[in-house]
Amino acid sequence: MSLYHNGQRQLQDRFDTRQLADAMETKTVRDIINPKQKVFIESCDMFFLATADEKGRPSCSYKGGEPGFVRVLDEQTLVIPNYDGNGMYLSWGNALANPNIGMLFIDFMKGWRLRVGGVASISDSDPLMEQFCEAQFIVRIAVREIFGNCPRYIHKYQLVERSAYVPKADCRPPVPDWKKQPELRNVLPARDPARRET
Repeated sequence: MSLYHNGQRQLQDRFDTRQLADAMETKTVRDIINPKQKVFIESCDMFFLATADEKGRPSCSYKGGEPGFVRVLDEQTLVIPNYDGNGMYLSWGNALANPNIGMLFIDFMKGWRLRVGGVASISDSDPLMEQFCEAQFIVRIAVREIFGNCPRYIHKYQLVERSAYVPKADCRPPVPDWKKQPELRNVLPARDPARRET
């Protein structure tokens, strides 16, 4: 089954890239994670996540953590912890309604990028929960397609520092300032540490 739908084919035909698109699909698109891709994914400290709800309304979000927070469980499965956020659950809530997701991993210094399309499942009783401190639940991604992308428009950025709020073993992250606002503190979940902050 082709990666492409009618909308993509219309543009490929308009710009005479159908043969190129087919060649790129044959050359690069796979349904398994190769060893080089595994190393790259597990070295990343962030990725971009695309989801859509049951009506097709999209959401795009940034997910960050320590390198290795996204793990390759086997050649067709990724594992991701979900950490505390603003409580809206826009992305993973979409995945409960429509489990088809897209992920984009980028190394801004090397100019590498990797696309992953797959199907998400969410569990707060996953056996891997204990391996991710501060995780609310675990997301497993069954990989449908994975492929590298042309790097020519990737701007070079350098890491200055990782967020102090990223969960780490044996280190409780600080409470973010926005949670200390009086109008929000009283509506935080009962167990949220910010309720105890003065």
